Amino acid sequence: MSGFAEALGSFAHTRWVSRKSRKNFERWQARALRRWLDRDLPLAPFYGKPPRRLDDLPVTDKALLMANFERFNIRGVSASDAWGAASSDGCLGDLTVGASTGTSGNRGLFVISEAEKYRWLGTILAKAIPDLLWRRQRVAVILPQNSGLYDSARQSRRVELGFFDLRLGPESWRDALEDFAPTVIIAPPKILRHVATENFRLAPVRVFAAAETLDPVDRPVIEAFFGLPLDQIYMATEGLFAVTCREGGLHLAEDSVYFEFEPVGDGLVTPLVTAFRRQTQIMARYRMNDLLRLSKVPCRCGSPLRTVDEIVGRMDDVFRLVSMHGPILVTPDILRNAVLRADRRIDDFRLIQTAADRVELRLAPGLANDAAEAALEAVRALLAARQPSVAVELVRAPLPLETGRKLRRVECRLGARP
Repeated sequence: MSGFAEALGSFAHTRWVSRKSRKNFERWQARALRRWLDRDLPLAPFYGKPPRRLDDLPVTDKALLMANFERFNIRGVSASDAWGAASSDGCLGDLTVGASTGTSGNRGLFVISEAEKYRWLGTILAKAIPDLLWRRQRVAVILPQNSGLYDSARQSRRVELGFFDLRLGPESWRDALEDFAPTVIIAPPKILRHVATENFRLAPVRVFAAAETLDPVDRPVIEAFFGLPLDQIYMATEGLFAVTCREGGLHLAEDSVYFEFEPVGDGLVTPLVTAFRRQTQIMARYRMNDLLRLSKVPCRCGSPLRTVDEIVGRMDDVFRLVSMHGPILVTPDILRNAVLRADRRIDDFRLIQTAADRVELRLAPGLANDAAEAALEAVRALLAARQPSVAVELVRAPLPLETGRKLRRVECRLGARP
């Protein structure tokens, strides 16, 4: 099958599945998952045989995958060969290799076939811009690196893709982006906010936040500038996990990924993902590092796919306090809300745990003193209620746009979780 036919088939399949009832969808998903467990998973040496049930398989994570990379892909590609390809043109024979930016200093790899690359293209287009067949689109992708995934889009007559390297900084490609006049923009929230505050000359019809946590403080600024609702694409090295529909629901990509959820308290979960449409690099019961708040009601768009109310942040950035009764965890949403609700003039900050008993609150020098003091007291009160010995220090410092790393307004620097 040609790349275009693969993408078109995936586009049609994704749209078809989205019209099923939840009951019929779950039936279809169970059959698709079972076929994958019997046919594709055993080809990876790490597994070797089909399991009786999915939960008979071990839970995996990035550390295990990277330590045994060649045993998780059916082509025996080693991590060293994959790194070599990722650092050049991303090609390894007929395979495409990509790497994550390494938010927490632990970079990951993926390897996919040509067919999977076009399948991914058809899927994301069906979810993000389903009217593609009727209108030609100019899609601007603003991310830290261009993986071979996006090259497949350049071969479509319906999509004109412009890639703008985040690492070079907005001023290096502002003119080119404005001249490109994208109809769709995919970028991290910090870049979309920068575009808004610097008044870029852009008039897209759809805007997606991607690659970073979308904090509530950024949404109104971005939406007011573009005059559009801000949508999201939840995607990582491990795959495409959710896309916002036209009604504003952030739908999990359950048509290609089976999700299990581990509760972590306060109504939050962290997902285990099984990518049952991937055939080159096998990913089963893979523990993600993200904290999600699931919706309790179905989306009004009628899709059978479940929705996420909020991607709260990363497990790595949960503050870890020490007490006589064991560790006390404080999630990023609680910490973020404490700062932002202290004073409406606060529109940016950094809250960093630097030691088990020490936290640093960074606020811009231009913020009024009473607003800064209110935020400081709010954080102190929040943490004191859990662990009185934690010291919170206020630091007045500029909060510049950083293009070399992901924005993490709430960050834990205690190292890996035990």
